[in-house]
Amino acid sequence: MKKIRDINRISQKEAASILNIARSTYNQYEQQYDIIPLKHLNKFCNHFNISIDYIFNLTLEKKYIDEIEEISSKVSSKRIKELRRSLNLTQKNLAKELNIATSMLCEYEKGHFLISTATLYSLSKNYHISSDYLLGKTNKIKNLKIIKDKELMPN
Repeated sequence: MKKIRDINRISQKEAASILNIARSTYNQYEQQYDIIPLKHLNKFCNHFNISIDYIFNLTLEKKYIDEIEEISSKVSSKRIKELRRSLNLTQKNLAKELNIATSMLCEYEKGHFLISTATLYSLSKNYHISSDYLLGKTNKIKNLKIIKDKELMPN
């Protein structure tokens, strides 16, 4: 987030204002003392015209052609469930791999809660699937070829 902010030559206070949060809260996210909620991360990415996959360092592609701004818990729940089934995993097995409670994965799959940022990142990275796709922000990009560490955009 800091690199994106620096490239765009804005202060932490200005970035916080974009997200409608306190500068101290934004600083916690930028310094990685706290995990940014998806609604704020999505707003950040939309403002700077970048994909969530890009900010997660999962792709060098900054933005997808068909990308929309909204996150859909309804679409997300369906896609998480489809992914789990395509991997032939039970909710219990996937939850264990993601280090979350089975009941939480069940809530994500039912669309009762939007997946957490940390869980989304783990799911995307471990299974090479686009976070933007899982959230319903794009329909075309599904599988990612995870880029090598040397290719990553520095954080």
